[in-house]
Formats: sequence, structure tokens, C-alpha cells
Amino acid sequence: MVPVLLLITLATLAAAVVLRHFLPLLRNPGLPKGSFGWPLIGETIAFLRPHPSNTTGGFLHDRIARYGTVFKSHLFGAPTVVSCDEELNHFVLHNEERLFQCSYPGPIRTILGDSSLLVVTGERHRQIRAMFLALVASTGLRPAYVASVSESARSVVASWRGRDTVTFCEEARKFPYKVIMEQVLGLSPDEPVARRILKEYEIFMKGVVSFPITIPGTPFARGMKARKRISDTMEAFIKEREKNGSSKQGVFLDVLLANKDLSHDDKVAFLLDALLAGHETTSVLLSILIYFLGKAPNIVEQLKREHESIRSSKGKEEPLTPEDYRKMDYTQRVINEALRCGNIVKLVHRKALKDISFKGYVIPAGWKVLPILGAVHLDPSHHVDPEQFNPCRWEGLNQTNAKSFTPFGGGARLCPGSEIVKVEAAFFLHHLVLNYRWKVDGEDAPMLHQYVEFKRGLPIQLEPL
Repeated sequence: MVPVLLLITLATLAAAVVLRHFLPLLRNPGLPKGSFGWPLIGETIAFLRPHPSNTTGGFLHDRIARYGTVFKSHLFGAPTVVSCDEELNHFVLHNEERLFQCSYPGPIRTILGDSSLLVVTGERHRQIRAMFLALVASTGLRPAYVASVSESARSVVASWRGRDTVTFCEEARKFPYKVIMEQVLGLSPDEPVARRILKEYEIFMKGVVSFPITIPGTPFARGMKARKRISDTMEAFIKEREKNGSSKQGVFLDVLLANKDLSHDDKVAFLLDALLAGHETTSVLLSILIYFLGKAPNIVEQLKREHESIRSSKGKEEPLTPEDYRKMDYTQRVINEALRCGNIVKLVHRKALKDISFKGYVIPAGWKVLPILGAVHLDPSHHVDPEQFNPCRWEGLNQTNAKSFTPFGGGARLCPGSEIVKVEAAFFLHHLVLNYRWKVDGEDAPMLHQYVEFKRGLPIQLEPL
């Protein structure tokens, strides 16, 4: 009798799981075409399968061919509308808090923290974003900041003297970290507290990009602990700064501490976000640039000519200026093309706040919506030969404001530091192309998981000029 009851119980539970999985399909007529996959897991595993960053990957390619650029799926535990359509992406990004709201999966909120700019909504998002805009305004193209970036890039490139090869991803992380430590916290990257933060941050980032399993010893669990240790270190540093004051002028931490609208936890989270956004975005963009340029010596030569022209009116180690940056027209095209092919931000997570009709189909209230920004970057109807790295496609065009190019998101959540990232990348390229030729050592490529990653760390062979 007991086995029969057990079988009935298990069958009932299984039926409930299946019904719960497919019930949204029965309740909502007018949905886009698509598939929900298996109960519990949906299509998430296939969706997250790694692929080269300058391709859409098998999952999206197959479903776009089968269903079109907008389709339904079941991802991250929720019924989802996936958009590879530039019009719908633009519509979603520019209707934040009116029709759509930021809605990242629970594990991302867990590891980033509830005060992270990426996950907060409403008034708290506006307050924290205002601080990021203040940070951008305090740096931007101001001469002191630009000179600091130039010197940081020069020193990293100069440290390669006498080396035949470097693991570029490791080197790329040194440059923005130095800038952030100096400009935000007023610290040298060689100071003990800065080294401690960097060590924990590397563990934290491995957790961010890992599968979210909280079992002790997994990368995700270690990442959560590392975030706590970073927060504790930041908190102790803030308390010391509040007690003793700053020994350096123009450090953004002082502006942050003077803000009365943010809680203490918000300020700690802000510093971690600044590290995540500034450090990771710049270092990944640089790695993508070096990868594609390493396969295109003709583009490197054209870059070199532009930077030789800029350097010709300056001393050998004289820092670059805002005026120099404005002369880097071809460099900007190269950076835009790396952003388009690299797809550092593949997608954003949103949910519909109400039932929405768009192009003849319905997006039900409460459903997740995933605008796939990278799919539009690789759509041949918007970009000719989209998988080819071709900076000339940007010549004479103002596509940086177009719906088909959104490497930093858009709308109310447009990355506030997007121009800073470009300045840092341009200045690093300046010092690199004037001092070295390089080629990628062996087979390594930018693979898109949830983030862009080089499996071998992008080893490159150097040839001094």
C-alpha cells in the first residue's frame, strides 16, 4: 500500500511541476512563437552554452531561423520573451520603470548585493546612478584624470621590456585597476589594502561568472565570501577615511562620503560596483581589441600612423591630453568595432510591469524580457558581414547613436562610464602600437558565457619596435 501511495504522490508532484511550467502558455494567447523546453530547467542550459563573441551562438541562431527575431522561451526559471529585434530592444530600454523593470536572477542579486546599481530599481537606482554620474563628471576629460590614465597605460606597456610573451588578460587588468584605485580611493595599487582588495576581487569575479551553486567550496560560494571580505575591507577603509580625512585632493571617495542620501551599505556597494564596471569592462575591451588587431596587421599600421601623428608634437613620455583624444578618429572606429564584435554586454534582464502589445504579439505582465543586444550587433540586415572585424564600416557614419549599436545598454540604465572606458582603451592603444607589434600565441578566442572570457588568458608574442 505504501509504495502505491508514494507513486501517486510522486506522480501528483510531477504533474504539478509540468502544469506549473506550461500553464503560462495556456493563460496567454497572442504570444510569440517559441518553445518552453523541459520542466524546471526550461532552455537555460542551451541558452548559456559558450560561443565565440562575434557570433550569436547556436541557440539564438537556430531559434531566429525557426521563430524570428522575437520568440518565447523559459529561461532562468521564468517564462521569457527573448528579443533579438532592434525596435523591441529600443522600446524596452527606453521604457524603464514605465512598462519594464530591471529583473536580474536571484543568484546575480545574491552575489552582487541588493545595493548594486545593476539590480536596484526606482528611486534608489536614481540616487546611486547620480553618484556614478558625479564620478564621471569628476574625471571625464579633465586634464589631471587624462594625464593619470596616460601615465598608467605607459607604465604597464613599459613593464613588458625584455619579455617575449605576456598573458594579456592579466596585464589588461593591471591598467584600469591602477586608475580606479588612484582616482576613486586615492590609493596606489601597491599599497597593502589595494593588493588585498585585488586578490579578493579576482575570487569574486570567478564567482560572478560561475554556475550559481552555493555549496561550500564552489566558485560561486567562494565568490560570495570574497565579496563579504571586500565589503569589510572597504568599510574599514571608509571608517578610517571618515576619522582621519583624506591626504590627497580630488579623490572621489570624499564626494561619496559627503553624500547624505546613501546609506553606509550603499556606499560600500558603490565602491564595489565602480571596481566591477571600470575594471572589468575596460580590461575585457582591451583584450578583445588586442585579439582582433593581432589578426589584422593592416589595421594596426593605420592605427600606428594616427598615433605617430599625435605623438610627433609631444615629448616621448609626455602625457596625452583631452585634445589628443579628440584627434583619435580612426581609433574610435576601431574601438566601436571591438565593442560591436566583442559584445561585452550580451543582454540585459527586464520584466514586463503590465500586458504589452508589440508588433502583433503580447508580452504578458510578469514575464521576463531579455533584449539580446549582441544579436542586433551581429544582424546582417544592420551590419554588412557582421562577423568580420572591419573598423571602416564606421567611416562617415554616426551609428554610435543608432538603435543597432547599444554596447553599453540604453535609456535610464545606459552605462554612465561608457566614455571613460573608451578614453582608457584609446590611451592604452596609443602606447601599445607605438612600442610593439604582437600576434596571438596559439588558439585563443573571446568566448561569450554570461561574460566574455579567454580560456587561456590570451597569450601574445611581442616584438619591440
